[in-house]
Amino acid sequence: MKKQLIAATIISTILFPHTSWAVVAEPQEEREHTEELVGLSSGILLGAVIAGPVGAIIGAFTGTMIGKTVGDEAEIADKNQQLVKQEHELVETQQQLIAMDLQQQELVQVSEKYYQLQTNLAELNANQQQTLNELTIGMNVQFKTGSSQIEPLFKQQLDNVAYMMTLSPELTIDLTGYADRRGADQYNQALSEQRLAEVTQYLVLQGIDSQRLQGRAYGATSPLHTEQNHENDFFDRRVTLTLMSPGAELAAN
Repeated sequence: MKKQLIAATIISTILFPHTSWAVVAEPQEEREHTEELVGLSSGILLGAVIAGPVGAIIGAFTGTMIGKTVGDEAEIADKNQQLVKQEHELVETQQQLIAMDLQQQELVQVSEKYYQLQTNLAELNANQQQTLNELTIGMNVQFKTGSSQIEPLFKQQLDNVAYMMTLSPELTIDLTGYADRRGADQYNQALSEQRLAEVTQYLVLQGIDSQRLQGRAYGATSPLHTEQNHENDFFDRRVTLTLMSPGAELAAN
């Protein structure tokens, strides 16, 4: 047995005289071939023990192949680990992209809702202004000659105005009192003021805050028509009501 081990060592030296130098002198490659060297040495010894010098040669070749296989398997396992890691990173990236896409979709939906709300608000404002304009037309309380008493027909109209004011707390009313051109100026001024006070008081009794009512009397100084006659005098004896939104009130002031 001892002779066979010595023979294996001698044959290893003869067959591979530069093996030991190659391990020391050559620079390291990407993967050190430790497994092949271990397989080579083990194969030589095993072959020498079993079959002498010829067995050493065969064992050296077989051991080298086994060692290389072990080394390749280790390298493949390392690459598999890297691939698994890359797959995990790819999955995380995909999840982040999906989350970002969902956020983008939510932002688009919020923008669309905001645009729709703005459109609806603009339509509501336009409808409200149209309603105010329609109500303003013909919102005159007419009076008999020399009287400041509100007739039943116009009380019903004022009730509707009070109801509209209740539904729209932001609205105010601008009231202006007038008289026809018959009579003295001082009398007509006092009569227009009394008519204005009667209409204002009626609205307050219907629950409208007096702070939302502002008015001024003009006597006979603002007739609707240049020509004075019985018909035109009837329209001049009036209190005119104008519904105003906050913006319109500021513009008027």
